[in-house]
Amino acid sequence: MRTPPTDGPQAGRPSLGRRIVSRIDPFIVGMLCAVLLASFLPARGDVADALGVVVVVAVGWLFFLYGVRLPTSDAVAAVRDWKLHSSVLGVTFVVFPLLGLATQLLAPAVIPVDLARGLLFLTLLPSTVQASIAFTSIARGNVAGAVVAASFSNLAGVVVTPLLVALLLGGTVGFSADSIGKIGLQLLAPFVAGQLLRRWLAPWVLRHKRLTTITDRGSILLVVYSAFSHGVVDGIWTSVSLGSVVALVVISGAMLATVLGLTTLLGKRLGFARPDRVVLLMCGSKKSLATGVPIATVLLPAATLGYMVLPLMIFHQLQLVVCSVIARRMGEQAEPEAAVTR
Repeated sequence: MRTPPTDGPQAGRPSLGRRIVSRIDPFIVGMLCAVLLASFLPARGDVADALGVVVVVAVGWLFFLYGVRLPTSDAVAAVRDWKLHSSVLGVTFVVFPLLGLATQLLAPAVIPVDLARGLLFLTLLPSTVQASIAFTSIARGNVAGAVVAASFSNLAGVVVTPLLVALLLGGTVGFSADSIGKIGLQLLAPFVAGQLLRRWLAPWVLRHKRLTTITDRGSILLVVYSAFSHGVVDGIWTSVSLGSVVALVVISGAMLATVLGLTTLLGKRLGFARPDRVVLLMCGSKKSLATGVPIATVLLPAATLGYMVLPLMIFHQLQLVVCSVIARRMGEQAEPEAAVTR
């Protein structure tokens, strides 16, 4: 009986199937499950109202944790690098919206008007925090710079995103000063509170990283389920065809590829060191689902919420999968380089 080899290039190597499975992010699986659950068992009536309250608390908790985690000393040190952070903000709130406006030129036969507006809406949102920092770390980039860049993006988004929504989406939103106040109360106030209490709470949070990660991701899953429940109740699956979903995937992929290419080129043209080029690439190419859904809930009519959230969800999945692969490869490339320079 022939025994398998115990040495050689294949020894100790997991099978292709096991390697693929190991690369599947459980968070992505969780989000897909939340979508499926909302599709078949959407929250309705009193349950939906109660879930809405829970979501508000969950999002506030997320931003409170962001405030606790962000070392003030790192923030102050990284803030000095205005060139890097202004580049990230420029890509997030100028380049992306221009791409969103370009999608509005597509014929309704390619993408329905409601979904095209959803594409525009997602381009107006700030960057992610967790994913940007995690991918920057995996790619061996400037983690402190990523923390500040992503946080700046979200803080700016509290004001900039509603203004852009009012300007570019016009009569489709119910924009008012009260809307900005609600967003500031839900996002900015918890973040500031976390910063103020960081001195006492940071040690506990750092000791219980797994617990805080679970609550972070659980909160986002709740937000996704709640938002998609609105869409299902409003009949999103009866008015959105499979062809429209495919078109959303293709257009979202094209936008993501364009931004990844532009941020790579821009980082080199501006003369950034490799760690800062990673920050621009990873922070500049992201759009926040956790921030975007609450903003959509506050700014947009309930009848349009599902159409606005669906493109964001698709783009979110794409950015996680694509940037995960890119970050791993960049990290693997950085290790030999670091070994050579030692």
